[in-house]
Amino acid sequence: MLFNWFKKNKTDYPDFYLAYLELFKTKKKEAIETTRFVAFDTETTGFNTKEDRVLSIGAVSFVGKSIEVNKNFELYIHQEVFKPETVKIHGLLKNSKYEKVTEFEALKVFLEYIKDSILVAHHANFDKNMMNEMLLRNGLGKLKNEFVDTGILYQKSKHIIYRDNLPHYSLDDLCKELNVPKVDRHTASGDALITAVVFLKILARLDKQKHMNWGYLLSN
Repeated sequence: MLFNWFKKNKTDYPDFYLAYLELFKTKKKEAIETTRFVAFDTETTGFNTKEDRVLSIGAVSFVGKSIEVNKNFELYIHQEVFKPETVKIHGLLKNSKYEKVTEFEALKVFLEYIKDSILVAHHANFDKNMMNEMLLRNGLGKLKNEFVDTGILYQKSKHIIYRDNLPHYSLDDLCKELNVPKVDRHTASGDALITAVVFLKILARLDKQKHMNWGYLLSN
């Protein structure tokens, strides 16, 4: 008989992660209009989910059409990995003025903020994988939340006859298509807010098309 000596027992997880897991044991789908969503974004040292690191996380929550801007979330993370060539994108210097926390502290605050909400991101797999790698590095399990990708959702909002020839939409593309101001672009908190507004505009379009349902929203 083979034993996995390195498999982590759930009782070894810290209290905040156990509390996070507990939220999903009795979670039931609510109406879309009354569900809490959290749009989030990460700024990173690069695009390799194994080797690169998250420098900052921004998030904003919303229920219905009401974005809770005064309850937004933003933090900066101390990292030894640093790539100067990415500074021109996110503007985060290694010795910047921002107060920084450890990965573990960041994860604790992030999970307490998102709870069991539906997470919304642009090119969601990248942000999801970056966060999951950080969780695993710190001895925790992966995210349990369901995700909505605004890029995929926008493509689905187009008429079916056009979908085969649609481009790969960047967040800038969606801002242009949906007339969303690019405020604080390429900051985690700014991009999270932009993503929330983009999502709500796509949702309004889906509502008009009679496609605003969970099956349509969450399928890729």
